[in-house]
Amino acid sequence: MVYFIGAGPGDVDLITVKGRDILSIADVVIYAGSLVSKEHITFCKEGVEIHNSATMNLEQVIKVMEDRDAEGKVTVRLHTGDPAIYGAIKEQMDELQKRNIQYKVIPGVSSFTAAAASIQKEFTLPNVTQTVILTRVEGRTPVPESESLEKLAAIGASMAIFLSINMIDKVVEKLRKGYGRNVPVAVVERATWEDERSIIGTLDDI
Repeated sequence: MVYFIGAGPGDVDLITVKGRDILSIADVVIYAGSLVSKEHITFCKEGVEIHNSATMNLEQVIKVMEDRDAEGKVTVRLHTGDPAIYGAIKEQMDELQKRNIQYKVIPGVSSFTAAAASIQKEFTLPNVTQTVILTRVEGRTPVPESESLEKLAAIGASMAIFLSINMIDKVVEKLRKGYGRNVPVAVVERATWEDERSIIGTLDDI
């Protein structure tokens, strides 16, 4: 059995109880060392087999899962945040299905809700918006033209933008075209980690 578990955004205490419990019985754990706190490994039992996926490709990850499943072992694929949001789990699940390997997905706390909690703000407000858009700017993964930041911003809903801190100037320029300038914005880096950093302003001065 393979479990895809959301580790949460950073703070080790934000993993779900179910996620922690499964992690504690895992025989094998594959996690992204650059994204998931190493403190999560303290939940694991003695003798657990650990793999840092930062140095592995998809084929290598699946090979570990397949081999350990054949041995009757429980494997955990520990993802940052929630696996369903930019978690790249579909390609892994597709490979497991081809091999008739059973798997389950355990949700986690996403960084966008953790960021809102850190700055004590709410995404949905009466008479403002009841909609939240989750998106990112184009990088190695292309974004459809119909989902450009300008067009999404023009809807007027709250928006959480992932994986885009290194392109902040481009993000602000695009958002201004849809929202205007006098709109509150927060940039939260490494939400819930000890070195978290938050900057709050408007699209005019951020």
